[in-house]
Amino acid sequence: MNQNWHGALIRHLLLLATACLIVGLITGAYGWSFAVGLGTYLAWTLRQLLRLHAWLSQHSPDTPPPDGYGLWGDVFDSIYQLQRRDQRARGRLQAIIDRVQVSTAALKDAVVMLDTDGNLEWWNRAAETLLGLKTPQDSGHPISNLVRHPRFKEYFAAQNFQEPLEIPSPVNDHLRIQLYLTRYGNNEHLMLVRDVTRIHHLEQMRKDFIANVSHELRTPLTVICGYLETLLDNAEDLNPRWLRALQQMQQQGGRMQALLNDLLLLAKLEATDYPSANAPVAVDLLLLSIKNDAQALSGQRNQRISLEADTGVRLRGSEAELRSAFSNLVFNAVKYTPDQGEIRIRWWGDERGAHLSVQDSGIGIEARHLPRLTERFYRVDSSRASDTGGTGLGLAIVKHVLLRHHGQLDISSVSGKGSTFTCHFEKVQVVRG
Repeated sequence: MNQNWHGALIRHLLLLATACLIVGLITGAYGWSFAVGLGTYLAWTLRQLLRLHAWLSQHSPDTPPPDGYGLWGDVFDSIYQLQRRDQRARGRLQAIIDRVQVSTAALKDAVVMLDTDGNLEWWNRAAETLLGLKTPQDSGHPISNLVRHPRFKEYFAAQNFQEPLEIPSPVNDHLRIQLYLTRYGNNEHLMLVRDVTRIHHLEQMRKDFIANVSHELRTPLTVICGYLETLLDNAEDLNPRWLRALQQMQQQGGRMQALLNDLLLLAKLEATDYPSANAPVAVDLLLLSIKNDAQALSGQRNQRISLEADTGVRLRGSEAELRSAFSNLVFNAVKYTPDQGEIRIRWWGDERGAHLSVQDSGIGIEARHLPRLTERFYRVDSSRASDTGGTGLGLAIVKHVLLRHHGQLDISSVSGKGSTFTCHFEKVQVVRG
């Protein structure tokens, strides 16, 4: 097409030059004839440009192009064909968008599109039910102005969307919603919201059941263990054949008491999102106390337990909860590290926050078990847990305590070469000096 245009333009210029030359031969004024001819051609070209501009400014692809001749006729027709082609493509895209919007509007889950700054761009009808969004007045407003829950503001500000967030609905406190956020395009956000009220109620019933049963069992178990202790204190008055049975009963009773205590602690941790206490905790002194307890637990096994703690880094939170989590990690290291083994405890801070690592030279853990270690009652080896007196709840307690203190747990281990448990805390929880 370009070659045809070039050829037509050259032919037009040659015809114009020939006509001007003939007129110049007749009149004898070659300069004026060429000037008049060129001016006439420029005026005609300008008129065609003005016609093109007037047609394009109508912004209606359905309007046919103006009549043209030669080169300009080809230009008008080509532009018109491009417009029609673009119109068909836009029609197909609009049909796809309409189908997506219709199908999305039919979803029971809410779908919300946010721009790079978190402002509302589009949402379906379910978002109006679950989040209370109103069309069109909420368009362009920040999502944090409409979903005002503090946990959502922290979640969105952190920009860490690996795990979903569960909060009460802004419309109804009795509704529980779960939010999934995904980044796409130019750092825009797609938010999916589900109604998980029924699942939340079932989970709450499970928690209440465990907490109530644990509480009800605590009293009779305390009575039984108390009488067993009294009997064993007077073992010389008993028939020797009952001594072993009473000792085993006392041992198993102690394990049951430890299990109930862990269940009650988990129930307490799950009851609220944040610890009641938020005072700075001297972690170095806390770890020193735990290290002394671990040394006593190690007894005659000659394990080398070392502590390296930065005295200038403290942590906001509950000292009792942190003691429970940190002691679980250290005591586990003592239990699963062989005699003459080494355990290293380190507490330090950097620009990312504060960190605690507990490294041992124990038996290690196979990689396939690592993702499930913090699940309740999950045991790598049930027989091993029985030998060491574990309840299967220690790392679950650690996980919940860290979540309440804006922390997370990393586990690295190689079977036969030991394990390292590292707690990472965000900067907001750290107090220096």
